[in-house]
This record gives sequence, C-alpha cells and structure tokens, in this order.
Amino acid sequence: MGDRRPNYALVPFQQHLGQNEESLAVPWAEFVGDETDEREFTVPTDDATDAYLELQAYDVEEYGHEILVNGASLSGFDIPPSEGWQHWMDTLSGIDLTEGANTIKIERDATTTDAFVVGVVIVHWKEPAN
Repeated sequence: MGDRRPNYALVPFQQHLGQNEESLAVPWAEFVGDETDEREFTVPTDDATDAYLELQAYDVEEYGHEILVNGASLSGFDIPPSEGWQHWMDTLSGIDLTEGANTIKIERDATTTDAFVVGVVIVHWKEPAN
C-alpha cells in the first residue's frame, strides 16, 4: 500500500435535535427537529482507509440515535448517553468514503423524548502520502 498519511475533515453542526424548541435550553444551537442538516465534507482521494469519526454531543439520554455517512448508518449504537458535553469516537466499518463529496447527518430516535445538541464532527481517514 505504500506510505500513508492521516487526513481529516471538520464538520460543524451546532444543531439541537428534539421534539420541540423548548426540549432543551440551548439558545446558541439551531433547532432542527428529528435530524440534522446533511453536511458535506470532501475526501481528496479514492483510496481512503481506516476511517473513523469523532462526535461532540451535548446531553444525550438515549441509545437509539443514528449517524449516517453517505446515507449508510454506522453499526452498533452510535451515540451513547451522557450528561453534559461528551466526545464519542466510532469506526466507519463497512462504510466507504469516496473521492470528492461525502455526506454526514445525525438522526434522533423519534420514538423517545430525548433532546440533544450535535456540536462538531471530525471525520478521519488515511490516504496515500504521495
């Protein structure tokens, strides 16, 4: 495979997911309902490997929320419950990053009353060094 180097994309959200705007007192975050906006990030290679993401979330109370990368949900539970701010890391196993535009969004489990904020997501991968 040759020499590889790490690369990443910073994907800011600052979006509040919940049943209504009053579900969480976070006036600094945009209320968006049951799913965040779909955000794009760019991968400069068609040979991205070992991808994972880090997610910053505030006040998650339930396990059933989903992270979707290029329309595919990550396996297992995506965002574990935690009071206040948390930082979570998950691999993109079974999900391929493609050269050019890729997408990410977070969906709230609408069968719950949970409300939380998605801060920033960082998507990491390795790519050819040359």
